[in-house]
Amino acid sequence: MKTALVTGCSSGYGLEIARHFHAMGWRVVATMRQPRPSLLPISDTLEVLPLDVTDARSIARVVAAAGPVDVLVNNAGLGLFGAFEATPLATVREIFETNTFGTMAMCQAFIPQWRERRSGLVVNVTSSATLAPFPLVAAYTASKAAIEGFTESLALELAAFGVRARLVEPGYCPDTRFAANGAGRMEGLIPEAYGRYAQEVFAQLADVGEATRPVDVAHAVWQAANDPSDRLRFAAGADAVALAHARSGLGADACTA
Repeated sequence: MKTALVTGCSSGYGLEIARHFHAMGWRVVATMRQPRPSLLPISDTLEVLPLDVTDARSIARVVAAAGPVDVLVNNAGLGLFGAFEATPLATVREIFETNTFGTMAMCQAFIPQWRERRSGLVVNVTSSATLAPFPLVAAYTASKAAIEGFTESLALELAAFGVRARLVEPGYCPDTRFAANGAGRMEGLIPEAYGRYAQEVFAQLADVGEATRPVDVAHAVWQAANDPSDRLRFAAGADAVALAHARSGLGADACTA
């Protein structure tokens, strides 16, 4: 039985990813900052562990408790929406600590066991904001774009050891806790000068059409984890797939979930 370890499972994408892998017969280690076992089915093949991806000791404890892991899904992340000029650099650093350095730290923690076994795979969940520019998410996009470049390079350096790296790029999903989780740090990030413009941006989001659902992301992560090819990118959700089509002109990296 294969094992998947998924970060950020308290809600949204991570919760759905954990449920999906478990339903498909995998052993799942679902991690979150504040464990809530009641969110997931009680099973001998599903374990909920506490994890803060910004804390090296927390990561080490999870690595020791999880045992051999076949697939790591780096989904934990923080959202941020606001005018960049009004965003304190301390807040930007906080976003990078989780979205960028947290993802890198998790990869670094698991690569040694994969290299020794010459088998393993990491799926890094980023965002469709890396597929096309979108306003008022500059810092957030930068944190995710960094992981895109990181994963591209990592995939090349790990290939010699039989280890693979993949990217899943979800579209806009109103059904996650993106805004709720970032409410405190986003307070005051829309100055009066940006008021009307921000309203227009929010209106565009409300009119996005077929938005991404957590189940779309779960299916895309499952596909990324099980695709035998060398494909790197998997767009998740109708809006992200459309952006991937527009960017590539061919849609070769799109995933219809």
